Amino acid sequence: MNIPFLDNWLRRLSGEEEQQEPGGGHGAARERDPERAAAVTELLSECELLRARAAQAGIELDDTPASLTALDQVPPRWRDDPEELPWLGNDAGLYLGTVIVRTVPGAYWHIWPGGQPVVRLASGREIRVVDSGLDWAVTGAPELSQVYAEAAEA
Repeated sequence: MNIPFLDNWLRRLSGEEEQQEPGGGHGAARERDPERAAAVTELLSECELLRARAAQAGIELDDTPASLTALDQVPPRWRDDPEELPWLGNDAGLYLGTVIVRTVPGAYWHIWPGGQPVVRLASGREIRVVDSGLDWAVTGAPELSQVYAEAAEA
């Protein structure tokens, strides 16, 4: 997923262009700016389509690993709608990232140049959560709970 407006939004939010990291990306959860980190996390956690489809299936998305397991069990009816499929997959990836950022110590959102959000773990490993969400929506693999478990172990 590419969010072109996000780089500019992050600069406006921080009020300083020099907040950009040396590699060109934006580390959203830095000790120097916890408000910025919270704003990025809040923005990326909306996932309206996924939350609506989960509610229809009787699942509450409460930003916990258990909700990822519940999503993995939902029959993939969204695959019948080729227009909805990429949007739902995008939301699934952002939701996966939200759960990781909120529950795995040291994990934070990192925005690549061009607007691609990834989750960076304390180890420095980056997880392309949107790609994982799209793969999950299209094929069912990897399961969201599996990607989370690997991130939590890293």
